[in-house]
Amino acid sequence: MTRNLYTCLLYLLLPFTPLKLLWRGRKQPEYLQHWRERYGFYQAPVQKPVIWLHCVSVGETRAAEPLIKALLSQYPTHQLLLTHTTPTGRATSEQLFGDSVTRVYLPYDVPFAVARFLQHFKPVVGALMETELWFNLIAGCKQRNIPVLLVNARLSEKSAAGYAKLGQLLTQGLQNLSAIAAQTKADASRLQDLGAAEVSITGNIKFDVAPPPTAHSLGEQLRQQLGTARPVFLAASTRDGEESLIIDAVNQANIPNLLTIIVPRHPQRFNAVAELLKKANQPFMRRSTLNDAAVPEGTRYLLGDSMGEMFTYYASCDVAFIGGSLLPLGGQNLIEACSMGKPVLVGPHTFNFEEATKMAIAAGAANRVQNVEELSQKLQQLFAHDQQRLAMCDASIQFSAQNRGATQKTLDIVQAYITK
Repeated sequence: MTRNLYTCLLYLLLPFTPLKLLWRGRKQPEYLQHWRERYGFYQAPVQKPVIWLHCVSVGETRAAEPLIKALLSQYPTHQLLLTHTTPTGRATSEQLFGDSVTRVYLPYDVPFAVARFLQHFKPVVGALMETELWFNLIAGCKQRNIPVLLVNARLSEKSAAGYAKLGQLLTQGLQNLSAIAAQTKADASRLQDLGAAEVSITGNIKFDVAPPPTAHSLGEQLRQQLGTARPVFLAASTRDGEESLIIDAVNQANIPNLLTIIVPRHPQRFNAVAELLKKANQPFMRRSTLNDAAVPEGTRYLLGDSMGEMFTYYASCDVAFIGGSLLPLGGQNLIEACSMGKPVLVGPHTFNFEEATKMAIAAGAANRVQNVEELSQKLQQLFAHDQQRLAMCDASIQFSAQNRGATQKTLDIVQAYITK
């Protein structure tokens, strides 16, 4: 595929984008806000030279936190611009960084919208998190001599196979990047096989994400409400279709007095999961209605329908399962759970975080289960053997500590393109 053909296809799809926003806005009204930015119309003032970082959604925004804080500290005379694609990513940015950064939506990757974006903000450097490749955006930066980097880059075998089908379009896009900072040797190798030239291996910035200072105290407070004598199992970042599997596994495990916390990955699914628990006749409470009250003893589930509390949930549990992995969805980030010193369980499908998952399993911090039956058995085993569970806790902490340092390596690469 050539970039001209790619652009033509985008222009054909462009008239349908308002309908897409309206459709998504039915469940998530935030999609109807700031919609002009998606077409390159911006009102955010530019008062200093701009350092720009693109973080698609919640995961990328949280992963970028150490780098963003380092850039804010290192370059007080610059304006840090964060671009997002989803409202939840934008909300996470506001929660983490407040007014210390400027945040907007990245425009659709059509030349006129890209041109407006670059003309308005005139960034001195741009960085795309993980695997965000927007070919007209990259080309537009190249034409204007704006260096663009791909940082914390990861590329699974499945994604590499998909990208390979783009041929010339992909090769040209990768070669137009000023530098690539890959998470692992495998990621770097796949990128180079697809045509990337300047690739460094810096590690995974997510290992440098520090729990909020209040995470442990808030977790202890929540645990008091849940009941310190009750075993607590957390199913974190679950995806559509997984919650019913979690309920099945918990029922099969039949652990006395077990309380299970389910935190759906996407906030727009909170109500759907509540309906699922009702239909399954599972006594539950919503986190949003808990306030300072204790969870009644007969309650079997807590629905984590709150934003920004994942570290608190991890701190309050005994064992954590990472969602997106029981079904072929690629899994979610297990590093935060490890940083809180928790035993981690994952399903068979972890291709989005394959290297980190393999490392955690090898370190003894995580166990993989293949299905509902194995998840049920592993829960029985861990809650029946305290020493095994505590050994996994220690392994998680050591695993996290041993893999830190990617932020500084990435910062060194970014700094080379910033004029102080």
